[in-house]
Amino acid sequence: MKLELGRRPSLHCPADRNPAVNRLCREIDDALDAAQSDGGLSFGVRVYAALARAIADPALLRADQRTGSPQTYQRHLLAADPLGRYAIAALVWEPGQSSPVHAHRTWCGYAVIDGALEETLYRWDTNTHCAAETRRHPQEAGAVSYADAGRGAIHQLANPADATTRAVSIHIYGVAGELIATHVNDLLAA
Repeated sequence: MKLELGRRPSLHCPADRNPAVNRLCREIDDALDAAQSDGGLSFGVRVYAALARAIADPALLRADQRTGSPQTYQRHLLAADPLGRYAIAALVWEPGQSSPVHAHRTWCGYAVIDGALEETLYRWDTNTHCAAETRRHPQEAGAVSYADAGRGAIHQLANPADATTRAVSIHIYGVAGELIATHVNDLLAA
C-alpha cells in the first residue's frame, strides 16, 4: 500500500463543516499518521473502524446530501483533505442504479448508511483480460468495507432494480477531492 503522507495544516476541518464529518476527517488523519509509524499495517483497520463509527451518527449527512438523480447514482463531496490525501463522498443510489465493474487505483473504504446495495465481486482473469464474477452478496445498512488499491478487489455496487427505496453510502478514497471523479476507478470489462 502506498500512502501519501504529509504535515497536516492547522485548519484541517473548517468550523462550518458538519461536526460528524469533522470527526471522520480527524480519524482518517490519525490513521494516516499511524501508518507512518507502523508502515501502513493498521491503516485499513482504522479506516474501517472510522467508517463504522461515522455511519452510526444520524447527523453525518444533511438532507441535501441524500438526494439522488434519475439518470445515475449521485455523488456529494463531503470533505477533501487539504493535502490531497483523501476525499469523502456520499453516494445516493436510486433503484436500478449501479457502478461500472471496477477496481480502484487507490485505497478506498465504503459503508452503507441507508437501504441496501448488492455487491458483485470479481477476480481478474489474466487469460481473457476480463473480470470474472465470483459471487454476489447484499450489503445492508451498517455494512462496511475497505480495500487496498489494485485488481485484487474488483467489484460492482448496485441498488437492485426491485429495491423499493434509494440506498445511501459513504466512500473514502485516497485521492484529492478534485480527482474523485477521474482517478479512483479502474474500469474493467467483465
